[in-house]
Amino acid sequence: MNLLRPILLVEDDERDIDLTLKAFQRSQVANAIQVVRNGEEAFSYLRRTGAYATRKAEHPVVVLLDVKMPKMDGLELLGELRKDAQLRLIPVVLLTSSRERQDVREGYRRGANAYVVKPVKFTEFLEAIKYLGAFWTVLNVPPEF
Repeated sequence: MNLLRPILLVEDDERDIDLTLKAFQRSQVANAIQVVRNGEEAFSYLRRTGAYATRKAEHPVVVLLDVKMPKMDGLELLGELRKDAQLRLIPVVLLTSSRERQDVREGYRRGANAYVVKPVKFTEFLEAIKYLGAFWTVLNVPPEF
């Protein structure tokens, strides 16, 4: 039984999913990785609706979010997360191949914690995620929580 909170990977490209999962495995990341393939599915997972209605109430430790996806793209999902009182404190890393300046600007405007362009050096990426989690919690969780 895994007691660590999961990592949510929101990615529609099967090759990128496979590469990311293998990188997590090689790096011996202990968190379970939950993969969803578009923003609508991610929102359903996070809100515990539809196919995810019975999942445990814990939020992922971080959301790794692609920008360009079908149905609901990553920027739209990010905006919805930041408007939701239950979800807005979850760290979100845009992990995407998009190098478009407007995507970078819009990602940060909507509340992304980081914007990482694929391909990445995975060991450095993991270190950044670890620090992001600690700093995000210190900055955003009230002391009485």
